[in-house]
Amino acid sequence: MDALTSGTLAGTGSFRCEICGHVITMTAADVLPQCPGCEGASFTRASLFSPTGRFKRVDADTRTADGDAQLDAARDALTEPGRFLIFHDSGSVRTVAVPGSSMRIGRSLSAELRFEDPTVSRRHAVLLVEDDGVRVLDDRSLNGVFVNGERIVSQMLADGDEIVIGRYRLRFADRSAVAASPAATALQAE
Repeated sequence: MDALTSGTLAGTGSFRCEICGHVITMTAADVLPQCPGCEGASFTRASLFSPTGRFKRVDADTRTADGDAQLDAARDALTEPGRFLIFHDSGSVRTVAVPGSSMRIGRSLSAELRFEDPTVSRRHAVLLVEDDGVRVLDDRSLNGVFVNGERIVSQMLADGDEIVIGRYRLRFADRSAVAASPAATALQAE
């Protein structure tokens, strides 16, 4: 049983990153992945009774400055109205439009945005398009959903928000307000 708590093989349970505090839940004896919060590899067992309470992820450091610039460039290049998710995937930047009234995100084949990664749950998150914007919901994921560094259950998104799902960092871009502004200005002028 000692092998499950030492070395790189981990047993079931929750593990906290010693660098940024991100918690990963393992459901089988497997190798711990890199931390989705900081890409670190140093974990300790997490406890509900820990005196530190909620763990807050640290801000991005200089390692991701170039990646953030790429995401910002892709966001600025959007010319169509709509709502989009922009993220790095396999060495390139992807831009995905949020379709219709909802979008499921996870490893499941039924997910509209599918990530084949062990840090992503089959049913990880759902984006709901509401009258006043887009809401992200944690769909009972094991590793949680983070918006701008805070773990959430449900939260309205604003243009530029960062959503962390597993090891993926997604940037939300809302171009529906930009497209609506000139039309609203034209109506007020009449």
